[in-house]
Amino acid sequence: MELGLEGKSAIVTGGSSGIGAAIARELAREGCNVAINHIHQDAQARKIIDEIVAMGRNGFAVETDVSDFGAAEEMVAAVVSKFGRLDIMVCNAGINWDGVIWKMTEEQWDKVIAVNLKGYFNYNRAAALVFKDQKSGKIVNISSINGMRGKHSQTNYSASKGGEIGLSKALAKELGKFNVNVNVVAPGMVMTDMAKSLPAEFLNAAIDETVLGRIATADDIAHLVAFLSSDKARHITGEVFKIDGGQYI
Repeated sequence: MELGLEGKSAIVTGGSSGIGAAIARELAREGCNVAINHIHQDAQARKIIDEIVAMGRNGFAVETDVSDFGAAEEMVAAVVSKFGRLDIMVCNAGINWDGVIWKMTEEQWDKVIAVNLKGYFNYNRAAALVFKDQKSGKIVNISSINGMRGKHSQTNYSASKGGEIGLSKALAKELGKFNVNVNVVAPGMVMTDMAKSLPAEFLNAAIDETVLGRIATADDIAHLVAFLSSDKARHITGEVFKIDGGQYI
């Protein structure tokens, strides 16, 4: 299916590895120029940008902490300057720092909320400033099924991911009159390099929760994000799409 993304421009936060890298590649394959940001992943980021350029697209990477409010506006301005426009904002950058709540420190809580929730606010807000003026745009926020159901030892992560959903629904209401769509993709376990390093019992437990008997690939997530970034999804906004092989149910 042709998605009609040729010549569009996108930002993917946390785009140097895992799900973010898959999304960046997918958007480039569909015709987008893509900018990514990262923290301390210079080599990985260069590799992704090289792949984007090899597809005939424009791309660049920025090393920045997504919790930095001013840096979000600077990155959006850089994309508009270098690409001439911004059409798609995908917020994906996130961290986890797990622990049961009676052992969780204030630092653990604050850091996860700062990256996973404030970071989404920063980049959603910066994109909204552009999108409302141009009367078009797509925002896709990557949450998690654990933001919907909660997860043992992840009160900070679950709260941040649930907050992303609330943020997205409210923003969909605010931006709808400007022809801007805001949606959420909520993956279950995804077979990233980080997941591959988990003990086998954790992966097997996740597989047992699914009804399809398998773990998603990062490309499974990227395909849905590309669709939601296109005008094929022009009448979809404020929705949360679980992509988890039935893990949630």
